[in-house]
Amino acid sequence: MEECYIETPLGVAKLEGDAEGLSSITVLDPDHKTTDVVPEILEEATYQLHEYFEGKRKCFNLSLNPQGTDFQKKVWAALQEISYGKTVSYLELSKTLGDVKAIRAVAAANGKNPLWIVIPCHRVIGSDGSLIGYAGGLYRKKWLLDHENPVKQQSLF
Repeated sequence: MEECYIETPLGVAKLEGDAEGLSSITVLDPDHKTTDVVPEILEEATYQLHEYFEGKRKCFNLSLNPQGTDFQKKVWAALQEISYGKTVSYLELSKTLGDVKAIRAVAAANGKNPLWIVIPCHRVIGSDGSLIGYAGGLYRKKWLLDHENPVKQQSLF
């Protein structure tokens, strides 16, 4: 398993992966040390994440290999269907997966997402539109949703 640490606007991201694909992206504190040399196996993921943060990329084209249960993988696959700039509620996601009663299990699987940003768990919000349930911190979730919002609020002053 190869790993690297790269700078992002939201802190240092740790990427892990091998020939099977990218298995983990986690966000760390901004003062964490970054990697001087990115392993070849992680170069494309690093490049695409930089493009995302620069506003040049709206979807990722990477080989993914997240580790989890079959149910978690089903939820993570559904998360990847949420378009850039869009949000869904946990209830809507549960309905999409075929069982509205599974909302807590869906939320738990969402929270176990090992691939920050690439599997866009930040696009799942409360039924009332509130920003809830984000392992990376709600300020990061807000930043990511604002970054993806196609309509930027203009200042009146």
